[in-house]
Amino acid sequence: MHTGLRRIAVAATAASLAAGLAACGSAKQSSGSSGSSGSANQAVKIGLLLPESKTTRYEQFDRPLIEAKIKSLAPNAQIDYYNANQDATQQQTQVDTALTKGDQVLILDAVDSKAIQSSVQKAHDAGVKVIAYDRLAQGPVDAYVSFDNHKVGELQGEALVKAVGDKASSGQIIMINGSPTDPNAADFKAGAHSAIDGKLKIGKEYDTPQWDPNTANQEAAAAITAIGAPNVVGVYSANDGMAAGIATALKAANLSVPLTGQDAQLDAVQRILAGTQTMSIYKPYKPEADAAGEMAVQLAQGQSLGASLKPTTSTNGSGTKVDSLLIAPTVLTKDNIKSTVIADGLYTAQQICTPDYAAACQAAGIQ
Repeated sequence: MHTGLRRIAVAATAASLAAGLAACGSAKQSSGSSGSSGSANQAVKIGLLLPESKTTRYEQFDRPLIEAKIKSLAPNAQIDYYNANQDATQQQTQVDTALTKGDQVLILDAVDSKAIQSSVQKAHDAGVKVIAYDRLAQGPVDAYVSFDNHKVGELQGEALVKAVGDKASSGQIIMINGSPTDPNAADFKAGAHSAIDGKLKIGKEYDTPQWDPNTANQEAAAAITAIGAPNVVGVYSANDGMAAGIATALKAANLSVPLTGQDAQLDAVQRILAGTQTMSIYKPYKPEADAAGEMAVQLAQGQSLGASLKPTTSTNGSGTKVDSLLIAPTVLTKDNIKSTVIADGLYTAQQICTPDYAAACQAAGIQ
């Protein structure tokens, strides 16, 4: 078993997540054809609704992994795919389309967890099951799979405190949080504050609409000007996409200070090797995607979720208690790139170690 999978907190899920990947689904907006699903001989029609494509993980990892898991369990399943392009209204329309097509289960990664509540209710009223994926939507959600998001923020905050070290008493940090419409962003923020408060002085803090890297760049530049470059001792970035914009602002200000991130994006791994980003959070997408696919097929076939897929519960913003599977995240640093993202097959050494990063890879023992 790969090292990343051994870090999954809920060990009981190992058996249900161990099935291998099948061929990835079609790249068309609506793909596949309806048919029988396994021994149950029931039609399986599943809608997959992802939030955006600015963050590379959704199209590169989540979608193909989820589709492959569904197809491995129900080879003739119909999978209707939608990407909302960070537009909450568009996602509501996509839910309507999925319901019109007769999808039995929706795997939903909400753009706006509150705005989507009426759509979740509409699905529930139509007898359609809703699996909240990665973000916990409001409304009568049937199941939820994600990572321990408060822990993600806590790990980020702890890493920043450690990296700032004894400079904490002589300067201030900048906090650039995620989108205020994303419930995960609130969890990351709360977790980060639990580790940072009382240890680091926060000079400026922002909640960044739509996780936009350009906005994060502008926020970082404004904060550096307001605080004064010599007084900035670190930056908390809630994810790697924004960290890219922040790193540009730091470079423009001739600043080299600790910078956090999340999602283990390829460019972030390279920045970690180059020393322009301190850490990221590695969240192994395959266990999350496999769980979502397995949940969807079981629910589409009229089964109750297996115990290993619902070891805990979460309460969403509208007060619904939802059967949940939460997976433990891992801090990614220069020291464990080889044993995590490379060992787990997320990236190859060749993908990471382009000519600009060859020397850094060699120094880290990757090549």
